[in-house]
Amino acid sequence: MIKSMTGYGVGSHENAKVKYTVEIKSLNSKFLELSIRLPKAVSDKELTLRGECSKLIERGKVNVMISSEYTDQTAKASSINTELLKKYYNQLKTVADELGDKDAAIFSLALNMPEVIANNDDVVDEEEGKVLLNAFALAVQQFNKFREDEGLILKNDAEKRVQMILDLLTEVEAVEGDRIPLIRERLSQYMDAAVGKENIDKNRFEQEIIFYIDKLDVTEEKVRLRSHCNYFLQALNAPDSNGKKLGFISQEMGREINTLGSKANNAAIQQVVVRMKEELEKIKEQLLNVL
Repeated sequence: MIKSMTGYGVGSHENAKVKYTVEIKSLNSKFLELSIRLPKAVSDKELTLRGECSKLIERGKVNVMISSEYTDQTAKASSINTELLKKYYNQLKTVADELGDKDAAIFSLALNMPEVIANNDDVVDEEEGKVLLNAFALAVQQFNKFREDEGLILKNDAEKRVQMILDLLTEVEAVEGDRIPLIRERLSQYMDAAVGKENIDKNRFEQEIIFYIDKLDVTEEKVRLRSHCNYFLQALNAPDSNGKKLGFISQEMGREINTLGSKANNAAIQQVVVRMKEELEKIKEQLLNVL
């Protein structure tokens, strides 16, 4: 099943202490372009999340936004190391007294000394980390479901357009029958008018006609185009999504259609070829958004 590179998913998970919400958005891109915004408290989980995104999301321009909400709003408040604060204060006061500086803002200085104020955002316990990863897993699940739903729309559209190319190929075969006899007749009339019927070397003329008509034969192009279309449909219904493979097949389809048009030497066939090209271009546009 093919998937769209456009996706959206939100997942939330919580325990008695905290609730994490993960939002994932993506647009099409040839590679994985990943941007993760997460609270400082869980910054150590970024490498883990990047590895999971690489495996589960694969490609696309992806934004992952993570937010946290604590049940106890004071749970992450900064704490003061009172013993260390007293020690700094007493040392600073002693020095100030010795220097006779009674105006020194000793308490403010002590409060700003290293490690006096501890920010509890710096560390989370293992249980809180699991809450985050569970929220991420739920977001990815919803995100991939969105991609699959979008992919089904793309698949149905591509199938319809490939079938239209096959139908147009049938139209080519329907009008092709009279093409070679008409070319032969036109060349004969031209030669008769140019040099006279009695002056034509029949054997040489037949050899040249055969050589020229062989150059205009489109049997191989029709066979290969039909084969490429069938292979495209087969790849489209494969278990894995492979937008790059479908893109390569569509390029081969384009080569055969172009050759068919250049060798046709027939207005009706060339008009059908133009319609084939229109359908193929629409397929290629859609494939840009396939994973």
